[in-house]
Amino acid sequence: MAPKDENELRQMLLTALYCGHPAALRYPRGNGVGVPLESPITALPVGQAELLREGTDLLLVALGSMVAPAEKVAQQLAEEGVSCAVINARFVKPLDQELIGTWAKQVRAVVALEEGCAPGGFSSAICEFLADEGIPKPILRCAIPDHIVSHGDPKLLMEEEGLGPDSLLRRIRDFQRHL
Repeated sequence: MAPKDENELRQMLLTALYCGHPAALRYPRGNGVGVPLESPITALPVGQAELLREGTDLLLVALGSMVAPAEKVAQQLAEEGVSCAVINARFVKPLDQELIGTWAKQVRAVVALEEGCAPGGFSSAICEFLADEGIPKPILRCAIPDHIVSHGDPKLLMEEEGLGPDSLLRRIRDFQRHL
C-alpha cells in the first residue's frame, strides 16, 4: 500500500493491522499534503483503488505521493483540452484490476506514475496487467529508472528523476501529442 495523503496513511495503518495477513506500507519522506483527518478512522477494502477524476483521453494511474501531482497534471491538461481520468491505485498488490481495466479500455492511452523503481515496480505491474488482459494501449511509465538515487531533498531528487511537477507535465504532454 502507498497512501496519497496523511489521512489515507492512517487508514492504511488500520487496514494493515486488521487485514489478517502480512502487509507492507510505503510512505514518502517529508510532510503530508495537509488534508483533514477523519474520525473515526476507517479501514480500506484491500485491493480497492479510488477513482478521483473521470476523463476520456488519458488514464493517469498514480500510486502514493504521485497522486497529487497526477491530479495537478490532469487539471493543467484539462485547461488545454485533454481529458484525463485519475485513479489513486492505493495498492500495488493486489491491483484493482476491475477499476483500472474498465478505465484503460475507455481512453486512448495510460500513464502510470510512481516514485519507485520502474523495473519490477508498480508501473511494470500496470504494463503486465494490460498485456495479460489484452488491453492494447500505449503506456507511459513515469518512475525512477534502474539506478541508485542519491540522498537529498525529496523535491530536488524528484525533479532530477523527471518526476517533479514541471517534468511530469512536459513528459505527459509529449506522450499524448504522439498518440
